[in-house]
Amino acid sequence: MPELPEVETIRIGLSNLIVGERIASEWHDWPKSFQGSPEDIARFLIGATVMSLKRRAKVLLIELSSKYTLLVHLKMTGQLVYKSATQHFGAGHPSDSLIHQLPDKSTHVILTFAGDSQLFFNDQRKFGWMRLIPTAEVPMLDFFKKLGPEPLAANFIANDLQRRLLRRGGTSIKAALLDQTIISGVGNIYADESLWAAKIHPATKVGKLTQSKINTLYHELRRILRLSIEKGGSTDKTYVDAKGQKGSYLQFAQVFRREGQPCPRCGTPITKIRVAGRGTHICPNCQQKVES
Repeated sequence: MPELPEVETIRIGLSNLIVGERIASEWHDWPKSFQGSPEDIARFLIGATVMSLKRRAKVLLIELSSKYTLLVHLKMTGQLVYKSATQHFGAGHPSDSLIHQLPDKSTHVILTFAGDSQLFFNDQRKFGWMRLIPTAEVPMLDFFKKLGPEPLAANFIANDLQRRLLRRGGTSIKAALLDQTIISGVGNIYADESLWAAKIHPATKVGKLTQSKINTLYHELRRILRLSIEKGGSTDKTYVDAKGQKGSYLQFAQVFRREGQPCPRCGTPITKIRVAGRGTHICPNCQQKVES
């Protein structure tokens, strides 16, 4: 599943292509892939202009002139592919649908714009979805109400991270980082990378961390997320960036998927353990667990 940097990369890429475009028609073949009544589609989607693209956690928000928003969650195998007479642009799961003729058997939604360009939503496993709802209702959805703050938001400060983490004082720091109600958009890759950068063992209980350590984690997490956005996201095996190319971040990763290789800081071989039910990459020398 894409993490914050991958979805942000898509948002930036598609913003350059579809903002200002008017939607001429919509087609879908699977009700779970496109959630919206025929009445709402006819009244609030068809004829509406794309005003902006935003992101909340791992969800893309396409805001329309009709004051409705199209929410998009790619889940495991979703893709967004834009095609016009002069441009071909793909993002998501790296199957051949990114570059082949569309629609194909994985295509479940097509938005056609007034200039005949099209946005295809493909999803091999049908876990992803698009949903049309009033923009004013977006913040009131249970999914969004439960989400923690955006880690890169200007008003998200180190004290906020400490306060939210301490709600889970008895759990491991990695489990806390993966908890979307504490902080949104962070997944396995960026949890491992930021904990290595802050020299924190992922299994350390949150309550055992000093304020200084949490401050360091705050700054390293934000630095690493920004770096990944700059590099076009990770090259996790089911992801490519908004130009249909694999992101380059993992070329710069320090521990993720580097088990057996020397730690860039001390030379100790990186090991893979299991924390919070997830495969976890650490340097056993740099990241020593604080015992209870």
